[in-house]
Amino acid sequence: MSELEVRELRYFIAVAEELNFSRAAQRLGMAQPPLSKAIAQMESRLGVRLLERTTRQVRLTTAGQVLLDQARIAVDAVHAAARRARRAGQPTPQLVVAVKPGGDAGLLREILAAYRGTGSHLPPPEVVVGGSGEPITMLRDGRADVALLRSPFDGQGLDHQTLVVEPRLAVLPAAHRLAGRRRLRLTDLKGEPIPRWKGAAPSHTAYYTGCDGAEAGDGHTGSAPADTPEGPLVASVEQLLEVVALGQAVGFLSLSTTERHQRPDIAYRPVTGLSPSAVMVAWPETSRSAAVAAFVQAAHDVATHHPDHMTALA
Repeated sequence: MSELEVRELRYFIAVAEELNFSRAAQRLGMAQPPLSKAIAQMESRLGVRLLERTTRQVRLTTAGQVLLDQARIAVDAVHAAARRARRAGQPTPQLVVAVKPGGDAGLLREILAAYRGTGSHLPPPEVVVGGSGEPITMLRDGRADVALLRSPFDGQGLDHQTLVVEPRLAVLPAAHRLAGRRRLRLTDLKGEPIPRWKGAAPSHTAYYTGCDGAEAGDGHTGSAPADTPEGPLVASVEQLLEVVALGQAVGFLSLSTTERHQRPDIAYRPVTGLSPSAVMVAWPETSRSAAVAAFVQAAHDVATHHPDHMTALA
């Protein structure tokens, strides 16, 4: 059996996502007959049915769903390899570091200084600050070489190392009925609407809503309990703070983030049973870059000797 080509995988992804050959052909900028023929040839070579076709609908078989999942990873990897090759071939290559605001727990400047001190033979670092979810996307699609990420995230295809673990605090309106307490329990916040983060995977909902900790019940971490009211959709810390200040929700933020966002209309309180926030350095598992290795080592050294965090992992 010959290997599948990237072009064929792109064809299949379009059909599998559209579940309509006409729309998929239009999306690909090609006629429908050659697209149908290409899918049929893929099925013949693989020896399995990928799609069930009737006059009314097209749906994925079990084999088709598996191929769709793997095809997306494979096509993304090819595109990422091309981007990394182009960047590596530039006259003045750089080490691109991706991070979101507040995603470094205050370590980035020290890490950059330690990296620069390792030797002039390494490419200079270029930091790209993106919104929520952007750093890991940049890492996967080849626009970044290394990233600082907060848990949780999908680590498939990535290597990562934990730098620091810090507590999360409840974020309350200053006039909230619980704002006068020194410490809360998760059960105190039961029934409070909690913001949903835009672009967050469903499997991470329990974390963002505080329902994955010791007091979450049976330890299930796949989603928030059905009785957890949904708060507004937010895409940044600033948005979260505004909806909390307006009394529309309560939220959870890491300790270092709360220290940078002190406001008179917001109260931060520690919560017993709330899971912590981990900051990690991540890079593609296929990377063999000396610059990436040097950056990871610098990050590890800085985090290990940093005195301002509750827990630094060696």
